[in-house]
Amino acid sequence: MQRYTLEQLLKEKSRIVIDGSMSSLLEEMGLNLNHKLWTALALSEYEDMVKEVHKRYFRSGADCGITCSYQATIPGLIECGYSLQEAERIIQNSVRLFLAARQEWWEEEGRENGRAWPLCLASCGPYGAYLADGSEYRGNYGISNEKLREFHYRRAELLWNEGADLLLFETMPSLPEVMICAEIAEELGSDYWISFSCCDGEHINEGDKIYDCALQLSNNHPHLKMIGVNCSKPEFVVSLIDELKKATDLPIGVYPNSGDVYDPQTKCWCKREDSLPFGTLADSYYNEGATAVGGCCTTVEKHIREVTNARERFLQRIHSI
Repeated sequence: MQRYTLEQLLKEKSRIVIDGSMSSLLEEMGLNLNHKLWTALALSEYEDMVKEVHKRYFRSGADCGITCSYQATIPGLIECGYSLQEAERIIQNSVRLFLAARQEWWEEEGRENGRAWPLCLASCGPYGAYLADGSEYRGNYGISNEKLREFHYRRAELLWNEGADLLLFETMPSLPEVMICAEIAEELGSDYWISFSCCDGEHINEGDKIYDCALQLSNNHPHLKMIGVNCSKPEFVVSLIDELKKATDLPIGVYPNSGDVYDPQTKCWCKREDSLPFGTLADSYYNEGATAVGGCCTTVEKHIREVTNARERFLQRIHSI
């Protein structure tokens, strides 16, 4: 199977743009995601909307995109009434839809405009996402490593075998969980990217220092291609980039939330008046040493256009030195 690699993309684009939130654009397009499956609901019932989200982000400048599989898990789908075969098909469909959207966009405008061929990042959310109770912001699930491995293995295998370019283990609050995911990816021979969710400028949500996490991952994980942070407050990210740079030579990818604050009681995002423009934040991330920048919760097309402009400003500046 022919895959596009991160190395190929970085050879073409020394700094890259990640896409934005799948959920925010689906909701903007009118889809009600108040469901345990969240965005995974769209994989079986609203396929055209998923494809359109991918294409909108490509149009906004994204060089890589994340499949709609964050909350698509075998146990979660089975609990919602799908058979095992149906659950596996839905997970595979997240990659199929991305690949179809990529090809359509490429033929419509990407090739003609001299754009890079977008990288397919297959989203593997944490066990906490399956619980649908905010556990990705806490960790400490209280289950065995064997259960965690069983939870992650088959989905990772399905996504990789379907043709994803990299596995993206994202919003990870727990180092033990990450080490299990890394072990699975290495066994599958799949390139992968680890992205932590963090509670401040030094620690992942379960409490370990991100420096220590990166140091541990940097050894004996030849298929690990990028490390970083997502679904965290944007003001933490510069410090987190610094901590990662101290621990690893791997490329660093960051895609924080827009700056809005989540209220777990109302399950709504609230605007913050003191948040900086997303493009200004992206400037600081590229300047601090991030290789890839994008957006997570409550980011949409305008945020990714701001990141694209920030990337161009950064490249113009370093080329003028």
